Amino acid sequence: MARGDHIKVRRFGLLYAHHGIDLGDGRVVHFGEPGKDMPQAMVRATSLEAFLKGGQAVVVAYPPGQALPPEESVRLALAEVGRQGYNLAFNNCEHFATYCKTGRKDSRQVWRAALGLASAAAVVVAAVGLKLLRRK
Repeated sequence: MARGDHIKVRRFGLLYAHHGIDLGDGRVVHFGEPGKDMPQAMVRATSLEAFLKGGQAVVVAYPPGQALPPEESVRLALAEVGRQGYNLAFNNCEHFATYCKTGRKDSRQVWRAALGLASAAAVVVAAVGLKLLRRK
C-alpha cells in the first residue's frame, strides 16, 4: 500500500467492504461505517488498525489513466474530513474513496446490489407470469 491508494477491507465475511484512502503515514481517511449512528457518520482520519478492525487491506486497482495522482487523492480526502451526509445508496464509503481516487462518485457494491434486486424481481415476475399462463 502507498500514499493515496484506495483501499478496502471486507466486513462480516463477504457481506460488504469498507473503503478509504491511505494517507501513507499509518492513517486512513474514510466515511464512517454504517451502523447505529448512520445519521452521525462522517468522513474521518483514523489509524490503519482502526480502519481494518483485524481485517486485511486490499488495494483497489484502477486502469492506467483513470486514477488521479496520489497527492490529489490525499488532498481530496483530507478536504472532506468532518463532512457528513452518509447515504448507503448515494453517498457511502465507496463513493467517497472512488471520488478521491478518480474525481467521480461511484459504488460497485451499490450497482451489484441493484442488479441483484433487479434480477430477483425479474425472476419473481417470470414465475408469476408462468403460473398465470398455466392457469389458462
